[in-house]
Amino acid sequence: MSLISSFLGFRVFLFLFLFVWATEGQNVNLFHQTEQLGGRKFFNVVDYGAVEGGVTDNSQAFLKAWNDACQWRGMARVLIPRGIFMLFPVIFSGPCKGPIAFLILGTLRASTEPSTFNSENWINFRYLEQLTVAGGGTLDGQGPLVWPRNNCNNHPCRTLPISLSFDFVNNATVAYLRSHNSKNAHIRLFGCNKMDFTKLRLSAPGDSPNTDGIKIGSSYRIRISRSVITTGDDCIAILSGSREIHIHKILCGPGHGISIGSLGEYGNEHDVEGVYVKDSGLKGTTNGLRIKTWANSHPLKVSKIIYENIVMTDVMNPIIIDQNYCPSPPCNQQVTSNVQISNVTYNNIWGSSSSKEAVILKCSKTSPCKNIVMNNIKLSLDGPGGIASSYCENAVGFTYGTQNPRPCI
Repeated sequence: MSLISSFLGFRVFLFLFLFVWATEGQNVNLFHQTEQLGGRKFFNVVDYGAVEGGVTDNSQAFLKAWNDACQWRGMARVLIPRGIFMLFPVIFSGPCKGPIAFLILGTLRASTEPSTFNSENWINFRYLEQLTVAGGGTLDGQGPLVWPRNNCNNHPCRTLPISLSFDFVNNATVAYLRSHNSKNAHIRLFGCNKMDFTKLRLSAPGDSPNTDGIKIGSSYRIRISRSVITTGDDCIAILSGSREIHIHKILCGPGHGISIGSLGEYGNEHDVEGVYVKDSGLKGTTNGLRIKTWANSHPLKVSKIIYENIVMTDVMNPIIIDQNYCPSPPCNQQVTSNVQISNVTYNNIWGSSSSKEAVILKCSKTSPCKNIVMNNIKLSLDGPGGIASSYCENAVGFTYGTQNPRPCI
């Protein structure tokens, strides 16, 4: 199949995917999915005193509904009906006595009062099994009113709350949700296992600070699919201790791309193994498929990484390994990274690069990248400047099929 026909085919797929998401997302009825469990009961937050209108804090009413639902031995469903509900930072904690669903039909609006910024998270789920968060509703982080507080590069400051966080949550599904203008990251996971994220729409302007889409740390078997992520930071960030991360049919951009790392800054970090990014597209991002490690790093391993069937549109640095990551210079560039990167495959990566160097493999001198496989790479330079090029340092591997730009390994 030609590059043009492949690209057009992918565009058709994206159009159909977005159409289905838009037409089904708001009206999806998830209630039937758990009918077979029996013992279903709804806990409507309005019955516990929640007030619609987007002005009154409803955290206590939400917690009362949650606590009763958590004690129900059947399938409990906390229901947030249509309307706008102001919600201060809140923790929904388990363990619960049965499967529990948090169904957002309306809009949850975050506070902009500085007194509420002492919490690391806005909405936090902890210590839960068999959780569902869904409903077609929206999380409104009200980020534009507070983003100037989120720039901590030039002066010490407290980071703003993450919109939706999961700590030690297992066997869970998050689906049919929108998160808009998060103050910090949209979604964060830590210590989670077997979670599925699908049909999400996470949005913030391209210049919004630290608004990562989904951040994953110390988690196992996380699947992200059929979602649109437009942010001012990484669309998806895969951090220390992440294993078996599956990313499928994602549209990313603007943002900083799909990143593994940064890794190696701290001594208590763990290896990253098994990351699979497939059948996805990036548009107008400042990086594409990125692995980043600190130069002055602690020993770690990154391995079993597969990128497959990815289309780039006007992407800077479509393929990049940067083992001299330094977001806030000056950094000590005289030392080399102790993070070993190996067994990384790029298969069927095509589209356009906004930077002349479309492939950058800047690996460690003391721990060179090993077994880097490039198969059918078709990246053209978007705009003047000649043809796209590649740059490699300390990278060892193999190339197969079409190679544009000319390979350097």
